[in-house]
Amino acid sequence: MSEDRFQLLRLVEAILFASREPLAEKTLASRLPEAADLPGLLEEVRGLYANRGIHLVQLEDRWAFRTSPDLADRLQIETEVMRKLSRAAIETLAIIAYQQPVTRAEVEEIRGVALSRGTLDTLLEAGWIRPKGRRQTPGRPVTWVTTDAFLDHFGLESCEALPGVEELRAAGLLDARSAISTLGAKGMAAMAPPEDAGGAEDGESEESGPVRDFDSVVAAAEAAMADEDDDPAGT
Repeated sequence: MSEDRFQLLRLVEAILFASREPLAEKTLASRLPEAADLPGLLEEVRGLYANRGIHLVQLEDRWAFRTSPDLADRLQIETEVMRKLSRAAIETLAIIAYQQPVTRAEVEEIRGVALSRGTLDTLLEAGWIRPKGRRQTPGRPVTWVTTDAFLDHFGLESCEALPGVEELRAAGLLDARSAISTLGAKGMAAMAPPEDAGGAEDGESEESGPVRDFDSVVAAAEAAMADEDDDPAGT
């Protein structure tokens, strides 16, 4: 091999390595002498890397270095990404924990806002809730309960170990207008580790626009409980 051809091979190799994107032959040719045998040079470089950790591959009319296919699996890196729970997810988890078994409709009634599809999915993916069965009422809705993984994550021996009304009030988490529907949300928010207690970004919930403060949640809960007092036969 002549010295000139060896230098051309090095130049082609360097151009391909330095490029962030696959290069067209026209682009490569513009950086080589007019008489250079570009197709032959590319094939020779491809042969040189045939048994190496990277290969020279042709992608339609472009060329690029790529990882050898048989090594791709060994180069994968798995990272654990911490996902913060939204305000809606924390409230839903709290209601399920305190009221279980509970249906989706009951969760929505207590929260005063419809659940988005992603809320229950997020809790299911975390392994903190599971379906228990169907309520023997019209429509036979699915009921939800917490799991052992939920107890383990929050350091609870059982759901009976969840803080009660007096404990939450002593911690300053309840006011005089507290209602059972708000105990869970406040208690769970207090117990959740920092990485799990994040709310929706920019002060918005995922399904009801701006996040309401707990006073509005309390007011909605009291209204619901007042309706229940007026109708003893209601659920």
